Amino acid sequence: MKTVEKTPINTNSRSSMFRKLREGLKKSGNKFKLSPSLRITDNDIAPEILQEIEAQLLSCDVGLAATNEILGNLISRQSKTRISSPEQLRIALREDLIKILTPVQLPMELSPDKTFVILMVGTNGAGKTTTVGKLAKYFLSQNLKVMLAAGDTFRAAAIEQLHDWGKRNSVPVISQHQGADSASVIYDALVSARARGIDILLADTAGRLHNQEHLMEELKKIIRVIRKLDEHAPHEIMLVLDAGIGQNGLLQAEEFKDAVGVTGLTLTKLDGTAKGGLIFALAKKLGLPIRYIGIGESSDDLQPFLATEFVDALLETEST
Repeated sequence: MKTVEKTPINTNSRSSMFRKLREGLKKSGNKFKLSPSLRITDNDIAPEILQEIEAQLLSCDVGLAATNEILGNLISRQSKTRISSPEQLRIALREDLIKILTPVQLPMELSPDKTFVILMVGTNGAGKTTTVGKLAKYFLSQNLKVMLAAGDTFRAAAIEQLHDWGKRNSVPVISQHQGADSASVIYDALVSARARGIDILLADTAGRLHNQEHLMEELKKIIRVIRKLDEHAPHEIMLVLDAGIGQNGLLQAEEFKDAVGVTGLTLTKLDGTAKGGLIFALAKKLGLPIRYIGIGESSDDLQPFLATEFVDALLETEST
């Protein structure tokens, strides 16, 4: 199996990603800052400390289930290892946060001899089309052949935007006129991609709310149609989520997963006002692989998700 690398290409890009993510998360104003004056005894973590941690976790959109797990782990650790300082508490918290996210840090495994189809889904404004363009550049950097499919036929601007990304990255784009059948566009794109020996076909789709049943049925139709060519396609159904919408993102992810079988997530706009904690809620509740995170507007600012780097940015510590 070909595997898409789960780490950035080099050490410099990894360090740059950490800096951008840390600066982005600062904008939310929600950081974990444990006061040195907090009272920690050899026998117990003071209730006010747990209350402070709980408040900070919830304010960062970590969610109730993940927050309760983290607090329970801290109490359990205290009974075994005797946390006796804010620094020890921070180390313990860091380890527990990383533990939640590590299972969802998973790279995609590509088919060794056929076109790998990634169907991009999500709501309006989440950044699907932009993510398609950024992913195209990322996959090209992995020495993979890429094609784009303009499956968002509702908006002429979306088709034009995808063609712009195609020109920018020098990759082919398959499209039809505005209002064309989206399933037909993506079907034709897969036929073309297979004929050209393309490694990855990135298929854009129109934005839709999770409760718009007729539009969710359209996604199901797309999947049915392309499976006439490849029974395993799409090989990845990637839900693009705006990280700034907080716990609403968890609801969206649940509904899209139930409707079309989402297999991976990309979280965008973490450089804005996003609180970042949604990732923990998603990991705890759904366990879906988090493939990529968006940390800026440039084409290089979409990076593979790295659990340790993300937690360190949230805690404002350096990776070790």
